[in-house]
Amino acid sequence: MITLSNRTSQFQASLIRKMTRISNACGAINLSQGFPDFDPPQFIMDRMAQVAYEGPHQYPITWGAPNFRQAVVDKQSHFMGRTLDPNENIVTTIGSTEAMVCSLMALCDPGDKVGLFSPYFENYVAEIEMLNAVPVYVPLSPPAFTFDPEQLEDAFRQGLKAFILCNPANPSGKVFTREELQILADLAIKYDVVVITDEVYEHIIYKPHAHIYLNSLPGMWERTISCSSMSKTYHITGWRLGYAIAPKYLMDRVKQCHDFVTVAAAAPLMEACIAGLRAPLSYYDELQARYEHMKELFVGGLKELGFTYTEPEGAYYVMVDIAPFTKDDDLTFCQWMAEHVGVAAVPACTFFHEDIHNLIRFHFAKRDETLYDALNRLESLRSKVK
Repeated sequence: MITLSNRTSQFQASLIRKMTRISNACGAINLSQGFPDFDPPQFIMDRMAQVAYEGPHQYPITWGAPNFRQAVVDKQSHFMGRTLDPNENIVTTIGSTEAMVCSLMALCDPGDKVGLFSPYFENYVAEIEMLNAVPVYVPLSPPAFTFDPEQLEDAFRQGLKAFILCNPANPSGKVFTREELQILADLAIKYDVVVITDEVYEHIIYKPHAHIYLNSLPGMWERTISCSSMSKTYHITGWRLGYAIAPKYLMDRVKQCHDFVTVAAAAPLMEACIAGLRAPLSYYDELQARYEHMKELFVGGLKELGFTYTEPEGAYYVMVDIAPFTKDDDLTFCQWMAEHVGVAAVPACTFFHEDIHNLIRFHFAKRDETLYDALNRLESLRSKVK
């Protein structure tokens, strides 16, 4: 009898994508999977229309088209406060997911330990386990999602090879402070650990919070692989364009992994996205203002409806406590809510290592009319709940 790999035997279907399928089947408003229902910036769409006829349409250079890499490092050099080399410090990937996978592949052998905060984006654990590495969890305590420095050092004492940091964080919406990042940086230096950062929400921050790049802290450029993507910043989650940035000695190995995992990112999409990367700095101010509006509309609406939630500091998610509504677990409740209330959310159990079943995650990267419709439906929740 044919046997399959042990390392994938525990995998289950993503609950995020499962809730999208349930939402589609029920005709619910999909506030589960985090993609917007509005268009990319006009200048990106206009450029894509041109590229459809002009090309390029063939294989690009494996690490990414030179003009695309140059555009990324020009933008990120500004925001990171460091001069980056487009030939030595960056590789273009199939979304930030591939950037994370190739970074872990570059660092980890079977049995190596990888630290991460819980809650976490559900892909991380699967990525670690696919390499036969071992996840080591550090709890973030709701509702502020703070960590205990002693518990964090306990994880490092176990002999970590790498640590994953999502900042701003999915699903919690937490933005780590400079003081918190310094604690992590000091431990990474003390225990000689590389930190892989997932910073896809770097430009979606709510005042008075600010995003601080971990690689900007003293001693951390040498031990940080920074992963991000175009998806959230330019509303193009389906384009699957991402990148990793790191010092040359790390980047050389990440590039080797990328070369044999995917060969290259899509040539026409890189060409079209340069228009976004070359946008004026005012674009990012307008982006923050737009998301601030969406947050105030939806989270403010949840407050008026009497929901208990954690105030997002960044990203576009809000964690809601369902204990006042049901004794069911979060997965059962989300399935019921999609069918009977017409709004889809993600059960938070998919994000926690701990046994937590009273939280769900909504996302609010939607048009005003979509969010108003969702709030109107959620208003009926108390009367419909079992």
